[in-house]
Amino acid sequence: MTTTTLRRRWIKNRRDLLVFVVIFALVSLVVAGVAFLLWTANPAQPGAVALAALGSSESVAVTQSDGVITFDPLTPDQRPVGFIFYPGALVDPRAYAPVLRPLAEAGFLVVTRTMPLNLAIFDTSAADALRAAHPEIAAWVIGGHSMGGAMASRYTLDRGDLAGLALLASFPFGDLSGLTLPTVSIYGDSDGLISLRQIDESRAVLPVGTEYMLLEGANHAQFGDYGAQRGDLPAALPAADQQAATAAALLALLEQVESNGISEQG
Repeated sequence: MTTTTLRRRWIKNRRDLLVFVVIFALVSLVVAGVAFLLWTANPAQPGAVALAALGSSESVAVTQSDGVITFDPLTPDQRPVGFIFYPGALVDPRAYAPVLRPLAEAGFLVVTRTMPLNLAIFDTSAADALRAAHPEIAAWVIGGHSMGGAMASRYTLDRGDLAGLALLASFPFGDLSGLTLPTVSIYGDSDGLISLRQIDESRAVLPVGTEYMLLEGANHAQFGDYGAQRGDLPAALPAADQQAATAAALLALLEQVESNGISEQG
């Protein structure tokens, strides 16, 4: 066999190897992409308590359309502050109805929505359309759970015209220490996904005057009603108590914003 023949065969084998590597890489990317889509397509579903809280009544009209859930207070004089809520990663937003409905019962408009791939990080600016749909609201407070809270904080930082911020078992995505707005951080000491150390470290990048509310015995998943969450710890606090305490803290924030006076926002 001549040297020329060996060289040609080596070049051919090298090309075959390169083709194999490229095909293998492409197949791996496709498999990984399909796996990711399947993973995000199955969010945690609302439990019985959440589903019951989605029903309309004489005091609150609940509507669900195109992934948007609205809790509209049926009062003659609707309060001028609205609340937008970003759900946690891979959680159906309906699961947060036990925490959100009481706010509407108190007269505040509340809106939440399904996120692309059930991850708020893929639509941080989702609040823009929700706000535009309700020009009757003079001031908006935004909040969220876990990843939803982080993305709500990012939206707050990017827009600069929010009237308040609420973080549920979450920490900010960005430095909000230069902002002046009512903020509450609600968290539990039985949370297996967000540690007390992370909450403490977030103090340096949250607005001065942020209220920190520790719910003793509260875990991560019980800020909504969607069952147990992988990696979380058992809660010592009953779910109903955790959700009621959270709703009360959110209501206090909305009332604080209202009492501070309302200025027109875009």
